[in-house]
Amino acid sequence: MIFSIHNMARGSLIYGSGDTIAALLTGEFRLARLCGMMLVGGTVYAAEIPNYFHWIDRRCPPGSGWRTAGGRTLLALAYFNPLWIARHLFFINLFSGQWQALNLQLLTTGACSFAANIPIAFIANYMIQNQLPCAWRFTASALFSAMMAIYYALSGVWFG
Repeated sequence: MIFSIHNMARGSLIYGSGDTIAALLTGEFRLARLCGMMLVGGTVYAAEIPNYFHWIDRRCPPGSGWRTAGGRTLLALAYFNPLWIARHLFFINLFSGQWQALNLQLLTTGACSFAANIPIAFIANYMIQNQLPCAWRFTASALFSAMMAIYYALSGVWFG
C-alpha cells in the first residue's frame, strides 16, 4: 500500500483548494468544510488514488500500445464513477452541515455529473494515465479533481 507524507500534503492542499474555490463560487464557504475536505484529500484520497493507479500499472503496463492506453484510461474513468462523485458530494454536504442533503439524490446527481463530464474526463485521464510517470499521477489527478471539484460543487446546483 502506498501512503506517503507527500501525497497526504498534496491531497490536503489540492483538494482543499479546489473545494474552497467551488465553495466561494457558490457562496457556501465554511471553515469546517475546508478542514473536512483537506482531511479527506490528505487521507482517503491520498491512500486510495495512488494505490489504484499502481494497480492500473500492474494490470495494464504503460507503453504497450493504443489498446492498453485505452484500457488504462477506462480503468481510471471506472474509478472516478458516479458513486465516487456522490461520495465526494456527501463529504461536501457532511462538512457543510447540510444534513438534509445527505440522501439518495446524491446518486442521481453523481450519475448526471459523471455523464456530463465524460468527454473531458476521458481526455484528462488518458493524459494522466499514459503521459505521466506513476509518481506524478496522483498530483496530476488531484489537480484535475480540484478543477472538477468546482464542477462537482456546481453540479450539485445544476443537477441536484
